[in-house]
Amino acid sequence: MQGKGVFQGVAGAYPRALYRSMGFRDDDFEKPLIGIVNSWSEVDPGHFHLRELAAWVKEGVREAGGAAAEFNTVAPCDGIAQGEGMHYVLPLRDVIAASVELMVRANRFDGLVMLCSCDKIVPGMLMAAARLDLPTIFVTGGPMAPGEVTDPATGAPREIILSDVKEAMGRYKAGRITEEEFYEIECRACGGPGACAFMGTANTMNCIVEALGLSLPGCATLPALDPARAELCRASGRRIVDLTRAGMNCRQMLGPASLENAVRVTVALGGSTNATLHVPAIAAEAGQRVTPDTFDELGRATPLIGRFAPAGRLTVVDLHRAGGIPAVVGALAPLLATDAPTVDGRSIGEIGAASPVLRGDVIHPLSAPIAAQGGIAVLRGNLAPRGAVVKQSAVAPAMLRHVGPARVFESEEEVRDSLMSRNINAGDVLVIRNEGPAGGPGMRELSIPAAMLVGMGLGESVAMITDGRYSGATRGPCIGHVCPEAYLGGPIAAVREGDLIEIDIPGRALNLRVPEEEVERRLRGWQPRPPAVTGGFLGLYSRLVRQADEGAILSS
Repeated sequence: MQGKGVFQGVAGAYPRALYRSMGFRDDDFEKPLIGIVNSWSEVDPGHFHLRELAAWVKEGVREAGGAAAEFNTVAPCDGIAQGEGMHYVLPLRDVIAASVELMVRANRFDGLVMLCSCDKIVPGMLMAAARLDLPTIFVTGGPMAPGEVTDPATGAPREIILSDVKEAMGRYKAGRITEEEFYEIECRACGGPGACAFMGTANTMNCIVEALGLSLPGCATLPALDPARAELCRASGRRIVDLTRAGMNCRQMLGPASLENAVRVTVALGGSTNATLHVPAIAAEAGQRVTPDTFDELGRATPLIGRFAPAGRLTVVDLHRAGGIPAVVGALAPLLATDAPTVDGRSIGEIGAASPVLRGDVIHPLSAPIAAQGGIAVLRGNLAPRGAVVKQSAVAPAMLRHVGPARVFESEEEVRDSLMSRNINAGDVLVIRNEGPAGGPGMRELSIPAAMLVGMGLGESVAMITDGRYSGATRGPCIGHVCPEAYLGGPIAAVREGDLIEIDIPGRALNLRVPEEEVERRLRGWQPRPPAVTGGFLGLYSRLVRQADEGAILSS
């Protein structure tokens, strides 16, 4: 028996014997061996339903004449990992990438199906897929259903999502809602498994996967529990066998044109600022170059054609009803590289041309956009010489330009405590430092303090600046990814209480209004704080991780 791949020849007898113990038969060893890379988890609602999806994918693989073998990787939930747990989440992106890469290389699969949904899992699997460069198709798990509460003002039902819980924390602390209303929001915000229904990092990355051409049309936004998911999964299983036989490898969908398309789709929909970490990391694995400046440059020339929660009330489920990413691609076609390939077999342009916009209030035309520029802006100045990132589409017009006194905090916990004690004044600029990739370590997201600020009614009068990051679920003047970070002696380390800070988002400026010689004097006397962690994986990560403007990738 000759067999294929890992099953080849006499040496293949050992793996053949082992696979026989799991039900494989002689004819299975002649088929393409498809690895089903599942991130099913009971600690992440975005992945809670992926076991069933994997079963449908395997049916499709078998229907097309392939042999399927499933294995798992870890899947953290950013929402559950808030606070102390957030130190570990961005580092897990690289663990996920490495675990998939190593398992696939060890088992010598012929093709791969990646099952994933959430913030760090999708980019981690994309990084692995780029390294491996095998025939690969993604099946993202889809958005969860929104919840519903009774609006106390009108008595009518009102749709809510997870980001409403974070803002409700601030509203409750400010006495703007009752304990009963707070509890109802907590209980009803999540309508089932799936990625949180706002345009956070999870759904942003799922949309990026489809814009890259690595999932079948409609996959990114099809609701998690929609009955059509069964056939989508089976079709993906059948398609990976075709791709494997044709030798259509992953990097064909990760060339410069596809990456540029993905960036344009991201900024056009007001996607998460975390994309400026993940897409550069993915591009680097594919031998390409994308930087935060790529998002800024393309964003200046790409109008905002969709605005979703938390920047507005529309959800990703609404985006699906409007035609999903295929319709977005069709609307953006004059700006896209329409000949970019996809796993569907058609070009991205052909998919867009066949996909009309079904709701013009959700996906706006280029001739009448929501805003002239896309959702992400990169700011520079003496406070962020290597840049800082803001989701400008979620900032109120009154806060696009702002000058205010610095309130300095050395951690997320410090700023949370200050918010809880209501020790923040309108006009303040909250500076939260030592939360960068190396200094945190792990570049925690400060989405709960940011949402509390909005819930307390300060989202249009108080700004936040950090060398950490924010969630896609953040709205308001929240500027993250400040580079260099404080732990490495960036200028943010020199800010003192009461210093005036100037924010000019349209002008792309972030400046400390302190004489240059004074900043230099302060930094000469500055000493880095002792490492927050010295042992374990976080200690290693802190020593090896690069800055946010390089995608927070690990040094080779």
